[in-house]
Amino acid sequence: MAEHTPKSILIVVQRSNGDVFLSEPLIRGLFEAYGSPRIDLLINDDTLAIAHTLPHIGEIHTYSYRLRAEGKKGQTADLYRKLFRKYDLAISLTASDRSVLFALAAGRRAISAVEPDSAKSWWKRALLSDHYLFNTGRHILENNTAALELLGIDAGSLEVRAHHSASASSSVERMLADRGIGSFILFHPGAQYSYKVYPEELRIELLEKLDGLGVPIVVTGSKSAVDMEIKRSLPKLRNLHDFIGCTSIDELIALSACSMAYIGADTLNMHIATAQERQVFAIFGPTLPAMWSPWCNSLHRATGESMPLQTYGNITMFQADMECVPCGKAGCDDHHGKSDCLFRIEPETIYQEVASWLKKSR
Repeated sequence: MAEHTPKSILIVVQRSNGDVFLSEPLIRGLFEAYGSPRIDLLINDDTLAIAHTLPHIGEIHTYSYRLRAEGKKGQTADLYRKLFRKYDLAISLTASDRSVLFALAAGRRAISAVEPDSAKSWWKRALLSDHYLFNTGRHILENNTAALELLGIDAGSLEVRAHHSASASSSVERMLADRGIGSFILFHPGAQYSYKVYPEELRIELLEKLDGLGVPIVVTGSKSAVDMEIKRSLPKLRNLHDFIGCTSIDELIALSACSMAYIGADTLNMHIATAQERQVFAIFGPTLPAMWSPWCNSLHRATGESMPLQTYGNITMFQADMECVPCGKAGCDDHHGKSDCLFRIEPETIYQEVASWLKKSR
């Protein structure tokens, strides 16, 4: 093994659950190329549960925006002291000033994504050992694995893998058996952010149509405020089984692995289902497909196209037929408000695609 081969690596991912989950191909690539080095993570504390499911990870450091908002000081300085020159290599997958500074402090060699605007990122380019441009026109997997090329590692044909524990599998098997559920479709209506959630009236209409297929529909979600509100609005239907708030992330991944298909929002659970090569029916609002569309492992690609209905590999994606779609905003007001485009995706369109697939798969 070459002398410059890093034996300790820190990966900084200070964004959402999906970003953390989709760092898996980078982690795997580094682990295999460098002969099982120690790989640690620095993440936001609200993504800790999904981080614990990633393979090959040693220590997980966390940063809390909640503590920062509460005015509690010292966590940044504490992290700098804890991380300083502890790693042979540090890679930041986000271009924020804080993430880049953590990578610079932690790694004897530091690589990071940077903003294309050199007026914002000139100092990062000057201080980092290597950098790559964070490109919103490129899929997040391709952004996340860009550091491999800088390190001379062949990323190969990209694919994502989801992992869960044996205990989670056993727990899920018991849950399904207790309810008499065999083959089922997983319906995940919630998201980390409410502007991605399919509207209640349309959601209920879709569930009523899906109930007529005669297949168990397992509805999943966390104990977040968004998901608990959805739970209260669920209709009472013969084939609907409410699992919202009943599973850990580990168990949710195991449950998804048992499913026939996924129907739901463009969120972490969609990426989990595509990694497991389930049949996926993804309801997209304002999100940019070029960056966040489901990654098809069998085709080794996602889609950069926007259209009301498209299918590639095992993935069917729905969007509104509106000139503004996709806008990439956090709701129409860009402040986590309502997304009008989600009100323009008809439940009948989704139902017909699911029914057609189910008929062919039987």
